[in-house]
Parts: sequence; C-alpha cells; structure tokens
Amino acid sequence: MRARTIGSLDLDSYQRAARTVLANHLVTTRYPDRNALPLIRAWAPELREDLAETFGYRLEVTETTARLHTVRDALHPAAPAVTSTDRPFDRRRYALLALAIAVLGRSGGQVTLSELAERVAADAAGVDGIDLDTDLAADRDAFADAVGWLAHRGALALADGDAGGWTADPEAGEALYDIDRGVVAALFRPRKAVQHLRSVAELTGEPEHLDDHHDGSGSDTGAAGRRVRRALVERPVVYADELTDTELVHLASPRSVEEVRLLTGLVPERRREGIAMIDPSGRLSSIRFPGNGTVAQVALLLAGEICDRVLAEQPSADTGTDTGPDTEGTATPERRAWHDDRSAVLTAQLDGAMPRNGVFDALATDTDTTDTGRHPGADHHERASAHPFLGDDWLTATVDALSVRYGRTFAAQWQADPRGLARRAVDVLDRLRLVHPVPGGLLALPALARYRGVVVGIRSRTADPALFEPPPPEPIPPITDTTTDQTNDEAS
Repeated sequence: MRARTIGSLDLDSYQRAARTVLANHLVTTRYPDRNALPLIRAWAPELREDLAETFGYRLEVTETTARLHTVRDALHPAAPAVTSTDRPFDRRRYALLALAIAVLGRSGGQVTLSELAERVAADAAGVDGIDLDTDLAADRDAFADAVGWLAHRGALALADGDAGGWTADPEAGEALYDIDRGVVAALFRPRKAVQHLRSVAELTGEPEHLDDHHDGSGSDTGAAGRRVRRALVERPVVYADELTDTELVHLASPRSVEEVRLLTGLVPERRREGIAMIDPSGRLSSIRFPGNGTVAQVALLLAGEICDRVLAEQPSADTGTDTGPDTEGTATPERRAWHDDRSAVLTAQLDGAMPRNGVFDALATDTDTTDTGRHPGADHHERASAHPFLGDDWLTATVDALSVRYGRTFAAQWQADPRGLARRAVDVLDRLRLVHPVPGGLLALPALARYRGVVVGIRSRTADPALFEPPPPEPIPPITDTTTDQTNDEAS
C-alpha cells in the first residue's frame, strides 16, 4: 500500500485527494472546485494503486478529468442525482440526462440549447415511455435540470445567452454552450455495453480480472475483503447483521479498518453491532448530520424522540424487568427482524423498465437475477436481529407534536405540510442508516443511539422594524411639581 510510504507531513494532502475522488467520482477543472483536480493529479500514481488494491476501483486521470470507476455490490436509491435546488431526479430527468449525454457524445464543439433539446426529443421518440415536448413547461423544466446537472460538472459551459430565458419561453430565449468532450466521454463508461445486458445486475459485482490473492505486504486483496472496505466508505454504517460469515472476519480484522483509515483519514467508531467511519472534515458524505434547515433539524428531533421511545422499554436496572408502558400509557415498541431487500426490488424495477428491443441477443449473457440483493456465490448467514418497530401513527403524532412546539421556527413550506416534513425527515435518517422504513412504519437501527438526549435551544430573534414605520416619539421627561417651592420663595 503506497500510503504507508508517504511521510506524515504529506499524508494529510494525500488523504484529502483520496476523499475528494471518493466523494465525487468525477473531478474536472471546475467540479467540485478548481483546486480538486490539481490535488488529485499530484497524487495520481499513488491513488491509482491504492484505490485498486483497497477497493478494486479503477482511477483514470487526464489533463482535464479524474474519473473513478467504482464497483457496486448492491443497488440502493439513497444518493440520487439532484437539481440545483436539491430536488431528487425523477425517472424523466434521468432518462433525459442519459439521452443528452448520448447526443453530446455525437456533437461537435458547441451546441445551442434548442438544438440539443430537438435532438434529444428525436431520440426520445424512439424509446417507449419517454418523450420531450418543448411546448410543455414541465418538459422544459425537466430538460433544463438535466442540462444544469451537466453544466455543473463541466460537460457544458455557457458561452452566450441564458438558459432560464429559454426555459421560460423557447421562442424568445436561447443559450449557446461549449462542449467539453473529455468530460462527456468520462461521464458514462460502463464496463459492459448496455446493448449486451439483460439485467442491471450484470453491472454489479467485481470485474472478472480482480482475482483473490494476497500481496507481499500482508494486505488482503481478496473479494470479500474489498467488499467490506468498500462498504466502510460507501455506507454511513456497516452493520454486522448484513454481512456474510467471511465478510464478518474482515470487518473484525483491525487491518481492514486500518487500511481504510490510512488511505482516507476517516476515524473508525467500532461497536458490537458494526462500524461507522467518521469523517472529521465533513466532505466525504453528500449529507451533513446534524445540519441546517428545517428537514435536518426535524430529523434530529425525531431521532431523539425515537431514542426516548425505545429507551422506555429497556429493562430496569433494579428489577431486570421491562419498564412497562411509556409515559403516555401506550404499549412499548414491538421488535421486528431487519431484512433490507431494496436492492432486489430496485433491480427488478430497473429490469422492468429496460428497453428490450435494443438488446443484442447474440452477445447478451444469461444472468440469474433471483439473488440480486446478495453477493454472488456468498454463503450468507441470516442474522435476523430484532429492532424496535414504530408505526406510522406514532411517527405522525410525534412530528405533529414537534410542529406544535417548534413550528414557528420551521420554513414556511413545512409549516403547512407536516406530513411531507415527516417523510423527508425519515428519508434523511434512512440515508444515514439510522432507521429502516418498512410497511406501516420504520425500524430503529443501533447507530441511532448516537443521537439520544437531543437538547433543543431556540434563539430569540429581535423583530425588525417596518420599512416605513415612523420612529418612536421622544420619551417625555417626568413631571416634577415645583409650584409649592416657587410659591414659598415668592412669599418670603
């Protein structure tokens, strides 16, 4: 591992480069900032070797891009593409983004927004279920979000005009973009041609050239060890319950965690239930928690409420028995086994939406997708640990109570939509693997205990005076009665 040979003075720079490429996968001269690509290029040989050995990732670095080709062991919808306003992409936006990348790959050095939309619309007409009608404002908004995603990463650079003007009125507005063909080429580089796939499951798992072996340094470069190390940097928490027996051995090994720490600078937090790698810089994860904003703050409050609810059922230290009903007199939470089958569900959904008329049957491979949620060939041992279950009714009542207590501090849109606020707060906790949504409610996972005992502090804000409000009148001095004194003086 090359990181072991880097001096202590340079190790922080090397770890920042590793975190940058792991967090972004695509780094350009403009994305995520102008300092990222020079930093990665300075450590390119060391990063290329260590990322391949530790995670099985392949790093390609050119003068204008750094592209990390990762290995996906399972599918999970926890980190979607988002718009400039942090709204997750829907199916239409994903489809338009893919078609736009394909069109840009066949384009020259420049393209107008209307021309790009016309060519994407022509390609969309050949795919069932996808269309782009620039006469519809909703379609223009979706297309503009896809173009904005590309522009943010440097695939497109605005040369003239205004994209917002075209979105508002395509007859009156126009925009001209320069195309960075190097970035476009780096964006979509699957290891298999999509025309050869019958299932998206063929894009998961390691490439065939990554064989199990050990190098001279004693580092385990086998597939199971790489899966565990990938999980440590890709998941907020790695729970023992979700690993195979072989993977548990690697998770328990100090060497696996130490290699990830040395490469990334992440600090391991080990508990009986699993391991979380904490990022002191706060830049590796796409979500900060605790964070600012109504949704993040309500998610933190909800985490504290869930912890209080779960702790109410813990055995008493004196009697060794359950504490019984909570303060509201309702039964304590029941416990249910945790089975995360979302990878298999998402695989089935993607396979169901895959166009079949473009598959070359002569070159396509036959893949058994009946066990897509697990590692191929793994001897997976079911660890059905029971976790506290909290129903939707309890969640709704809890968020309503939080809205009553703290609603005046919420953003206006969430004051009027407590149900939507509850869903978004649960989504945040789910992305952090603190809870697991199930039909009818959610399961509280062990890492949620880090946020028990939440303390709320509300800062008072002095109201600003109205813009045209007249200044307050000058204070009137108190009246002092001097008549008696004056009369007595005059009399004397």
